[in-house]
Amino acid sequence: MIAALGRMIRTRVQRVGYATRMLWHVLGASGAMLRRPRLVTDQIFFVGNYSFVIIAVSGLFVGFVLGLQGYYTLNRYGSEQALGLLVALSLVRELGPVVTALLFAGRAGTSLTAEIGLMKAGEQLTAMEMMAINPLARVVAPRFWAGVIAMPFLAAIFSAIGIFGGYLVGVQLIGVDSGAFWSQMQSGVDIWSDIANGVIKSAVFGVAVTFIALYQGYESQPTPEGVARATTRTVVFASLAVLGLDFLLTALMFSN
Repeated sequence: MIAALGRMIRTRVQRVGYATRMLWHVLGASGAMLRRPRLVTDQIFFVGNYSFVIIAVSGLFVGFVLGLQGYYTLNRYGSEQALGLLVALSLVRELGPVVTALLFAGRAGTSLTAEIGLMKAGEQLTAMEMMAINPLARVVAPRFWAGVIAMPFLAAIFSAIGIFGGYLVGVQLIGVDSGAFWSQMQSGVDIWSDIANGVIKSAVFGVAVTFIALYQGYESQPTPEGVARATTRTVVFASLAVLGLDFLLTALMFSN
């Protein structure tokens, strides 16, 4: 039992060390992308534009739910005029970055893992190495930075559409005063302590989710079963990483 425990711990430590080294090599190979920015823009279109529909629709329905639940809660205390502030802070601080990252992991993260895994199974990465092409610089780095860049924009779209959804339910459906809805939001949401921190959160989530997806694909077994297991691990590990990082970042940002 002690030997098995030691092997498990050693294996985990080796994987963490290898992942750290891989991230360092990816960052070191990122300078080559400045000569070929089209590699990054194509991947931004792939991971960002193809995730737009699910992000927008999810943001709208989350805004609907926040509008309903927020009104029923605030109405108990006669503060339904603060519905706009409640919806905006909930989306900008927490739900926007977190839900966007979870949806991004399920939509774009699995696609990245499957793509890299199939390239490995088809020996395309090995062929690049035989031609003296670094696959980390040519394949992994553009996708990594595309995910990091796309995530804050997707989170902003999610929050904006969610606020609009809260407006439709709270103002147009329930009858909250429109002026109070927007004025409470404008006076209560700070651009630095709320919006900027939400952008930082989404960028950190973008780094974590994208790298986990690429790492799982790069290290997957070159078989259909191996790629399937790597895709499953991407969703599980990325979701846990997002929730854990959200707690840490919230504790650091909003503790004062």
